[in-house]
Amino acid sequence: MNRKLFATTAGLAGLALLATGTAWGQDASPEVQALAEQAAAQTVEFQFVFNTFMFLMMGLLVMFMAPGFAMLEAGLVRTKNTATILLKNIALFSIAGLMYWAFGYAIMYPGEFNGYFGIGDLFYNADSALEDDMGEVGYSKMSDWWFQMVFVATAASIVSGALAERIKLWSFLLFVVVLTAVIYPIQGAWHWGGGWLNANGFYDFAGSTIVHSVGGWAALVGAILLGARKGKYGPDGKVSPMQGANLPLATLGTFILWFGWFGFNGGSQLALGTGGDANAISVIFANTFIAAAAGVVGAMVISQIVYGKVDLTLALNGALGGLV
Repeated sequence: MNRKLFATTAGLAGLALLATGTAWGQDASPEVQALAEQAAAQTVEFQFVFNTFMFLMMGLLVMFMAPGFAMLEAGLVRTKNTATILLKNIALFSIAGLMYWAFGYAIMYPGEFNGYFGIGDLFYNADSALEDDMGEVGYSKMSDWWFQMVFVATAASIVSGALAERIKLWSFLLFVVVLTAVIYPIQGAWHWGGGWLNANGFYDFAGSTIVHSVGGWAALVGAILLGARKGKYGPDGKVSPMQGANLPLATLGTFILWFGWFGFNGGSQLALGTGGDANAISVIFANTFIAAAAGVVGAMVISQIVYGKVDLTLALNGALGGLV
């Protein structure tokens, strides 16, 4: 913490102590009480600023995962499909953001509802968000929208990678509309929005179910419906490997995703207004790195044992598996 800020905070805390009268066992003067009220208000404002800043910065890290997904997918498909993959990734991010602004956020956080489905204020309004009561939730509501929006785009990106080279552009983007405007927000409301899963003690810290599992199940359904890529399997069922067009690009994409994941997991602490929150985020960063590193090493060892050599693409997927 900046020394000047620390000194100011300490001084305000001292005034708050004086206001209680506990220092001398007597009532504080009106002047000291006024200063104490000012100190309490500034403490709330400090927490509001730090919490909001965390949502904004962690959200930027998660947004940086979008080019990571694009680079990873573009590097692992054949050259002829590179442009389509890149177009899908920038389009899905844009559509996901618009759908979550118009409908998704209102469905995911409807306020008082029956625990299963509800709708709040559609077309989330930045003007109303400027009227935030700092003491009500402890952060700017629009910063929360921003952080939640980049999560929903991540869920759509999972589907993009799984269905690469086997789905038409507009068919995929139509599904993105449904996923980000309806499917993801409803199941998100069941827990993070205070719905029936939350009421029954369900726990999901950083989207293992709400983001990754939902995106994974949607991808699995799509893969089953569409089938394998043409040429992937021979008549006898033998697998025909399809080498990626650009492995350096895929490796870069994996590193970018690894970097962005610190925002994904760290931001899920949802606060940076206390020392305890800062310490928790530090632990989350360490755990995130260790998980990814262990995934890489584990994949390398297993590929060496099973195939007799270390495979780069398996190592990259090991990192992603550890992060998930």
